[in-house]
Amino acid sequence: MRRQSRIRQEPVMSDCITHVGLDAHKKDHKVAMYLPGSDVPLEAVVPNTLRDVERWVRQAQKKAPGEIVVAYEAGVCGFALQRQIERAGVRCIVIAPSLIPIKPGQRVQTDRRDAAALGRLLRSGMLTEVHPPNVQQEAARDLCRCREAAMRDLGRVRHQVLKFLLRRGMSFNEGVHWTHKHMAWLGSLALEDPMDRDVFAEYLGELEHRQERLARLDRSLERLAQSTDYKEKVGWLRCFQGIDTVTALSVLVELYAFARFASPRELMSYLGLTPSESSSGATVRKGGITKAGNSRVRRLLIESAWQAPRRATASKALQVRRRDQPAWVIEIAKRSQQRLYQRYWRLVQCGKMPVKAATAVAREMVGFLWSVLREPRPGAAEGSGAPRPRPPDA
Repeated sequence: MRRQSRIRQEPVMSDCITHVGLDAHKKDHKVAMYLPGSDVPLEAVVPNTLRDVERWVRQAQKKAPGEIVVAYEAGVCGFALQRQIERAGVRCIVIAPSLIPIKPGQRVQTDRRDAAALGRLLRSGMLTEVHPPNVQQEAARDLCRCREAAMRDLGRVRHQVLKFLLRRGMSFNEGVHWTHKHMAWLGSLALEDPMDRDVFAEYLGELEHRQERLARLDRSLERLAQSTDYKEKVGWLRCFQGIDTVTALSVLVELYAFARFASPRELMSYLGLTPSESSSGATVRKGGITKAGNSRVRRLLIESAWQAPRRATASKALQVRRRDQPAWVIEIAKRSQQRLYQRYWRLVQCGKMPVKAATAVAREMVGFLWSVLREPRPGAAEGSGAPRPRPPDA
């Protein structure tokens, strides 16, 4: 899900606008078109093909007296449907499904009713638009997500190998799993039963395949990180402790266009890192984080926050990553490292669980990342002449 913005419509102009609610599915789309001044929608079913969508758009343009606005929920159709409709000459917006107003007592839900409800809510200006990526941004995001899926698949195969050996009474107790020493130990194992040897060989073959696939995707991500669109900002983010190429690139492709976040608090809220609250009158109840918005970036930042308990000094690897980077970026990264180190241990000494302290640290890290990536920043490209803003305290 992307950054959201409320759809604003002028009352005078909306009198000549035709609002269309579209319930999108893999096979076909249910359409409810509200002409100006009419409360009864014109309904239709449009097959999910490029020709049929363009044909329906031409028919809608003939029926509508003026501008047409189409809205559908973000889902399996992605943003391809939006691009098809806009290429045909009609404005189309994608709606955040979690922010659609719902009547508590409504118990009947069909595709036809959903399309009609979207049209009515669009006409009243009560829907929240999703910020769409362009084709290149969406392709880069899918590459990062493919790498994440490959990492999960490799973890499953590793788990299967270890549990298979454990059932045969074999376990590695000479160090950490999946090191060179552990891999050499796996290669030296000799199982007695022929079927066990076949099964183990299949597991090892699948393990090798998953490792090669992950290595290929890592090389693709390295090439993407060195491209013109991402090289500079990836270098900036790698100056922070706990953030290397994969994490930096994933943050950029998932949250593209940081300028749309007006403040660090807005970005924290979008990532679901702000505490939930249910207070009324004199009763104040605060709970865990909201977990709204982009779960991938939230997970990556919390993983990076586990580096905060370490001493607030730059390791050799971090010094290499900071080489040739702008001085103002390194200064913000150093201030972030020092503050997050103090923040983590202050929370732990006050009795907070380490997992909660790491989550709080991740929330504050967002403020520093926003300070580095926000645009425009006059003189940022020159480095030494760039202003050095202090990120607001989270």
